[in-house]
Amino acid sequence: MITPAIKQKIISIVNVFETGSAEGEYDAIAIFPDGRNGSRQITYGRSQTTEQGNLRNLISRYINLNGQFADAFRSYLPKIGTVSLVNDAEFKRLLKVSAQQDPLMRQAQDETFEILYFEPALHFFQAEQFALPLSLLVIYDSFIHSGIVPAFLRVRFAERTPLRGGDEKAWISAYTQTRQHWLATHAKKILRPTVYRTKTFLNEMNKGNWMLDQPVKTQGVTIP
Repeated sequence: MITPAIKQKIISIVNVFETGSAEGEYDAIAIFPDGRNGSRQITYGRSQTTEQGNLRNLISRYINLNGQFADAFRSYLPKIGTVSLVNDAEFKRLLKVSAQQDPLMRQAQDETFEILYFEPALHFFQAEQFALPLSLLVIYDSFIHSGIVPAFLRVRFAERTPLRGGDEKAWISAYTQTRQHWLATHAKKILRPTVYRTKTFLNEMNKGNWMLDQPVKTQGVTIP
């Protein structure tokens, strides 16, 4: 059963992956060349949404909440995802200061990551009849990192999900190993170091920590 405490632990672990903090760094900003055709883009917030991904959705949500900096963000809304803002110092300042000073930006981030990532991950988890907390962690991280559990990875191994008569632990293990190999050999070299995510999962599987009732250590942070 996925209790509120287990859900929070899962989110905290992914927060560490994304920003190095279990609570999540809501004002975190980074720029990586992982956009369309290798273009540079802003990644932002507690779980690092991207300029060419869901950042516009996040800022729109913040504006709709009538946040303290809503008016300042309004003129940027049509540009996000269509015009590169990586060199726009004022936009980046607004991202940082809004997260530092306005609780509504934190609320907007929490709602965005819940609706666009956690709920779809939970739907996949339940629809395929998974049950174990570590399985949900693996699935949620895949949604955060890749937007989905990619079909092209699922066809690379023979195990079936519980819905299709397979063994849950065998499927999660095979998927994690397949994803690790994909990341480690990815054409975008920036993705290769992110195998720390899958290595964390495999380590917890080896420990038998499928219920996530043991502490999880990753990136120098221990989540009790």
